[in-house]
Amino acid sequence: MASSLDGLVFVPVADQAPGQVGTRTRFTYHEQDGRVWAEYSGGDVVRGHLVGTRADDTIDFRYVQLRPDGTTASGHCVSLVTELPDGRLRLEETWTWESQEGSGTSAVEQPL
Repeated sequence: MASSLDGLVFVPVADQAPGQVGTRTRFTYHEQDGRVWAEYSGGDVVRGHLVGTRADDTIDFRYVQLRPDGTTASGHCVSLVTELPDGRLRLEETWTWESQEGSGTSAVEQPL
């Protein structure tokens, strides 16, 4: 199992569609006793929160975010925690919107 996410910052490796997480978004993760949560903001996200659980290297969570136009969006995501060759952590994500149409994959990793 990869090390704890507690206190780690992650950034997306690529931009998503407008109104979603992008390379200017920063996530700050917390982890305790199999529970995971994070705050995030930046780019097209004014404020976002995620909360879920971790079993080994799989995180299952729900997210909700506020956009600059005042709209909100929410969804479900399952992430696989992997370790990069240089020791940084990466989360490979498979997500589905619950508040609107759409699903996809993305990745966030610790910045260099």
